[in-house]
Amino acid sequence: MDYSPTFAISAAGMALERARVEVAALNLANAHTTQAAGRPAYQPLRVVAQAALPEAFAALLESDRAAGLKPDFRVEPAAVAPRMVHEPGHPLADPRGFVSYPGVDPATEMVSMMSATRAYEANVAAMNAARTMALKALDIGGTS
Repeated sequence: MDYSPTFAISAAGMALERARVEVAALNLANAHTTQAAGRPAYQPLRVVAQAALPEAFAALLESDRAAGLKPDFRVEPAAVAPRMVHEPGHPLADPRGFVSYPGVDPATEMVSMMSATRAYEANVAAMNAARTMALKALDIGGTS
């Protein structure tokens, strides 16, 4: 049995979850950045994964292309309004005294980071299970 599609699927899942963690970390890093009045502030990013059709996924599993399976996702800016904070003494405040901060919610980013970490761990567990099965198959084949 060829285990390479199984490994490729787990690797694709790990790549997607790694992207989610990286984007959440980038959003958290820029949560308190400001921009001069009149200029756009940092726009939070989101990872959008594309689900494959069940028929396409089954066909992909049966073909040899699964070894080159890539995660189908894109990173796009989230449509979140900037957070306006009244800080009249801030050097980047607008004429009304408001400073524009990115609309990053730290709690949402942390939840996203934790769920991506758990999903990454699940993909590692699946890959380890496939590896164990492959090794057991070799053991069975070696003793006969």
